[in-house]
Amino acid sequence: MTCVAEPDFTPRAEQTRAAITEAALKLFRENGYEATTMRAIAQEAGVSTGNAYYYFGSKEELVQQFYAHTHADHVAASRTILAAESEFAARLRGTLRALIDVNGPYHAFAARFFKYAAEPSSPLSPFSKESSPAREAAIALFREVVDGSDARIDGELRTQLPELLWLYSMGIVLFWVHDTSPGCAKTYQLIERTVPLAGRLIALSRVRILRSTIREIISIIQDIRN
Repeated sequence: MTCVAEPDFTPRAEQTRAAITEAALKLFRENGYEATTMRAIAQEAGVSTGNAYYYFGSKEELVQQFYAHTHADHVAASRTILAAESEFAARLRGTLRALIDVNGPYHAFAARFFKYAAEPSSPLSPFSKESSPAREAAIALFREVVDGSDARIDGELRTQLPELLWLYSMGIVLFWVHDTSPGCAKTYQLIERTVPLAGRLIALSRVRILRSTIREIISIIQDIRN
């Protein structure tokens, strides 16, 4: 039987993990993902290479930590709008804007990193098994957007809507990665222009004549995702 060391959750260990994570994020931003080595991350964090590998088995694990880090920032940045607004479009708009706001410092890194995350077989893909904790956490935030709103939504659509909104947010992120406008103004404009459309489509889900069409769209998306 192989013995597996228990995770170390002491304050000192958590401080070391945080230092390694911050060092990795700094070097990813400055040098790009491929050029950054675990040895360089360890040196930046002030720990040995072996110690870095003790806490994170690979750069891929550090990227997953990056996903968790930015998601936590996204949740925190969304809190004000979610606490103040009950209107669906306002909640969605604020949450999407917060997503771009918190990722802003990583825009140059994201543009260089995209080719790794876009590879279908990559564990860094947002659709990968390895990324499932970050993906489920993001979907949970969009579930909060839906559940806290006063929108009247078809029951079947309500169940699927958080994941559909996450997919929508991934489209926004993809546009943002390639957005070269000052301050990524075009990305914010895309959010402003598309959120009202999303709100209207959701409202139409309760119209009897359109309900079957909406459900067919949901079925197609489910079949593609499975």
